[in-house]
Amino acid sequence: MAHPRFYISPEQWVLERLTLAGDEAHHCREVLRVEAGGKLVVFNGLGHEATAEIATVAKERVELRVLQHFKAPRLGVQIELGQAIPKGKNMDLIVEKATELGAAAVIPLLSERTVVQLDAAEGARKREKWQRVAIEAAKQCGQNWLPEIAAPAPIKTFFETARYDLMLIASLQPGARHLKEVLAEVGFPAGRAAANPQRVLVLVGPEGDFTPAEINLAKTAGCRPMTLGPIILRTETAAIYCLSVLSHELFAPLVHS
Repeated sequence: MAHPRFYISPEQWVLERLTLAGDEAHHCREVLRVEAGGKLVVFNGLGHEATAEIATVAKERVELRVLQHFKAPRLGVQIELGQAIPKGKNMDLIVEKATELGAAAVIPLLSERTVVQLDAAEGARKREKWQRVAIEAAKQCGQNWLPEIAAPAPIKTFFETARYDLMLIASLQPGARHLKEVLAEVGFPAGRAAANPQRVLVLVGPEGDFTPAEINLAKTAGCRPMTLGPIILRTETAAIYCLSVLSHELFAPLVHS
């Protein structure tokens, strides 16, 4: 039986004195009823994972003794999802699946057709909530790298500082091309892994898609329109589709003749 997994933030990650506190300590002590001598796994979201034994259980904290430790390497390509915030709880689902699929970052975007509009305070609360969703997803799936959850931003503001090796935008507009065509145009796969795109962005619009003006803005910034096929997908399905297809294509091993 697999050991339960718990999260310790990078700021609190000190191998000589790893400790569960707050909600993680409560879950360990009160929900799972793990006692002194029991074993568990902890990770810090930056690749580090440790198998540990519970040394002591106190009211507010659970102190651990590390048995084994390793650091998982980052994926060779950093895929980031720029997602127009959908209504309801669909953003929670998108963050959860993006974590499971190994996304390096999720950038929540406010577009003209975004139903949800957030001020700075509400945006900060949502960001904190989505970070917790990512942590829970990583605990469940064994992912040791957490995606960075960016602060929600208007799409125009985002493009003022966006810097990527390859930028894509899921589009329903005529002229959007299949991912394989786009990758062939940029010369992927190159003969050397270092020559391939290392940081990739894919943008997914809200219900009703991005407006023509927003798509033009993205294209001006360097985004290449990408079709997701003849079926119109829900925004959460489109996000999962994009991350899955990109992972399949970009993480495929190079074939040498």
